[in-house]
Amino acid sequence: MFLLCRFDYQELLHNSTFCLVPRGRRLGSFRFLESLQAACVPVLLSNGWELPFSEVIQWNQAVIEGDERLLLQVPSTVRAVGIERILALRQRTQMLWEAYFSSVDKIVLTTLEIIKDRVYSHISRNKMMWNSLPGGLMVLPEYSTHLAHYPFYYLQLGLSPGQDFTAVIHTTSPLLSQSQPIMKLLHVLSKSTYCSQIIIVWNSEKPMPHRSKWPATPVPLTVTDGRRKTSSRFLPHAAIETEAVLSLDEDSVLLTSEINFAFLVWRSFPERIVGYPPRSHFWEPVKKAWGYTSKWTNEYSIVLTGAAFYHRYYHHLFSHYLHSSLRTLVDRTMNCEDILMNFLVSSVTHLPPVKVAQRKQYKELPTIQGTKMAPWANPEHFTQRQECVNTFASWFGYMPLVHSQFRLDPVLFKDHVSVLRKRYKDLERV
Repeated sequence: MFLLCRFDYQELLHNSTFCLVPRGRRLGSFRFLESLQAACVPVLLSNGWELPFSEVIQWNQAVIEGDERLLLQVPSTVRAVGIERILALRQRTQMLWEAYFSSVDKIVLTTLEIIKDRVYSHISRNKMMWNSLPGGLMVLPEYSTHLAHYPFYYLQLGLSPGQDFTAVIHTTSPLLSQSQPIMKLLHVLSKSTYCSQIIIVWNSEKPMPHRSKWPATPVPLTVTDGRRKTSSRFLPHAAIETEAVLSLDEDSVLLTSEINFAFLVWRSFPERIVGYPPRSHFWEPVKKAWGYTSKWTNEYSIVLTGAAFYHRYYHHLFSHYLHSSLRTLVDRTMNCEDILMNFLVSSVTHLPPVKVAQRKQYKELPTIQGTKMAPWANPEHFTQRQECVNTFASWFGYMPLVHSQFRLDPVLFKDHVSVLRKRYKDLERV
């Protein structure tokens, strides 16, 4: 009497630690990619097989090579692999699958980029770039060939990000009064010991004011023409010399202590967006579409770049990695550039942004005569942002935004202790 057992192949694959990959009709086998996708460590049994992209990928960090002539030794070989190495091997299979093999487009693009590195060997990626997160496709060597210039490798290199930042202020209102919010913002920035320079991206309908119209600041102040393109706030401006960028809207209301605290937090998370105003996305099953919400909840997936820190490399990716149609959409609607930047960073890191403590009770500032109405006061503004979320998700091929409930506060924040013990006591004032 025989007992017939039925197994779900995919379930079995995903629950396995090691997967045998014998040769198929040729040296290779489709089971190799199946194993990578399932985070199952491939045990290769195909002598002489040159693994794909072995020119740049260090496969000994993701697979175990057996000898197909000595099959009886395979069990003892895999049993000798320690738990820590198993974890490292499985993590590497996922990294390689996501970076290079999860779609035909990525396989083709990886092939073309390897050829490109051969041709332009003087600006080619090194092995660490290809074999560390986020993968070689997200590391554009035209930006730099030095690992320390990217936000992803500080820990491996034993380095820390720089101790200063550049503030980039996006401006759409004409300069009419010395009491405008941007003037107060310049004063707040100037008091930060970490601010090394300020760049104003001028996107107003009015001509740029003469430098004498701007206040004297203890740090260099540069005004550049944004040519009335919303995406210009994320251009890789040559004037930006620091690793950290503080992106600001002209009407951002912040304290110097808020800025300083957020910058110190960013130095611990240099690959992410770190800032204040949170937003979130959600799936609407009835409409079968993504939704966007600005409600204040414990969960978020977006930190608006109207007040946020990030690494300057993302300016380069925004301009040279994203398709021009996405930037055209942003410029045409004069909206969604902050959502697009969050999509970009989360697609690279597979991580959410980081929200830091802020004063919640901001007062609405009156609109100055002669200036435009705030964009969020336009009823079409929110509708456009809903549409942008779905357009961006379609271009990326999936939803890269990641939800988080993580918020970082200063030590003793809102604790009932003497304010003399608090470094950032101003954050608790209304």
